Amino acid sequence: MNKSSMYILIKDSVSTGHAVLAAAHASLSGYLTFRDYDLVSKVNIDEWVNTSFRKVICKVTESEFNEAKDYGVVGIDYRVMTESSLGNAEVAIVFKPRSNWEPFFKKLPLYK
Repeated sequence: MNKSSMYILIKDSVSTGHAVLAAAHASLSGYLTFRDYDLVSKVNIDEWVNTSFRKVICKVTESEFNEAKDYGVVGIDYRVMTESSLGNAEVAIVFKPRSNWEPFFKKLPLYK
């Protein structure tokens, strides 16, 4: 059985401190957003929490960040995170946990 993962993409232009903050916000916000979306999502989120709770955090270019928005519907499949101290700039995207990811995601570099 493939365990599901939540993908969090953070722009490479964001400082390390803001990246850590963005990852924390994205993880909690993603959980709350997708848990409350609908019954089907809640079941998927509960399964993710109980069987995996995996998160994949990637450091992406501006181009990769924008391309990622093509993989789903905002508010349903992903949520864009902004940072108020950076003028509400987009800093991260959190994707709803799932087990099957397009090759695009698997090629993204992990945040190190």
